[in-house]
Amino acid sequence: MMRISMEEEARLAILKELAKEDNKAMSSARMQGFLLTGFLIDKPREWVEAQYQYLKDMGAVSVVSRDTVKIARLEARGQHHLTGLINIPGVMPTSARPE
Repeated sequence: MMRISMEEEARLAILKELAKEDNKAMSSARMQGFLLTGFLIDKPREWVEAQYQYLKDMGAVSVVSRDTVKIARLEARGQHHLTGLINIPGVMPTSARPE
């Protein structure tokens, strides 16, 4: 059985949450709260921003800085991962966990 890391699961959760937003974007501070309440992932905002950076490096999101937080916006490649069209390395596949 494939072992999924917390980071891989969190990255998928981030993509899914971005997809739910009207503007497909969310601040790192708000995402930090979502990961805590939705997945019991209690990590500092800098950790969330490191996941944003990883997803940006993979082409799944774009990231901009606003004041002291970073805002990630879902890009086409991230949406393609969510639909199963592609698999992004380091992001849990959508088929690995039931909805």
